[in-house]
Amino acid sequence: MKSFLELAKARCSTRAYKSDPVPEEDILQVLEAARLAPSASNKQPWHFVVVRDPERRAELARVSGGQRFVGEAPVIVAAVGTDPGRVMTCGVPSYAVDVSIAVDHMTLAAEDLGLGTCWIGLFDQDEARRILGVPEDNMIVTLLPLGYPAASPRPKSRKGIEEIVSWESFAGDGTEA
Repeated sequence: MKSFLELAKARCSTRAYKSDPVPEEDILQVLEAARLAPSASNKQPWHFVVVRDPERRAELARVSGGQRFVGEAPVIVAAVGTDPGRVMTCGVPSYAVDVSIAVDHMTLAAEDLGLGTCWIGLFDQDEARRILGVPEDNMIVTLLPLGYPAASPRPKSRKGIEEIVSWESFAGDGTEA
């Protein structure tokens, strides 16, 4: 069993999928990880649409900038924010944060099961809503292709911790900003 950091290091964006079907119990396990995710005030402002139909997946690929791999994945999960009007006191829309946390749980659960994912933000919101029957007062945060990777992932590069972390203030030198 991989540790959390091992899962986080191993997880990468998958853009080529085998056509092998994903067992329903694995899909349910990935969805369970989302269900268990934290959310502001425990509102759980999300809904997940699981798409396995090839024609509907092809339609979603079309409205995703023509990214073929989106439709080639045997499963696409649309992560929907059900309360897009709610804003946290800090000024950030809570649905975007809450749904993102749930999707991150899904990507790590998928990695644990040997499945690949890729966060898709390039899609036409209105067209995707129409295809999936999502009400206009909801917001699709991402489309998440899910399936077995067709190729080994290329190593991902990340900035060093010293480039992304500062202590005590944004300036990073420990002095007052």
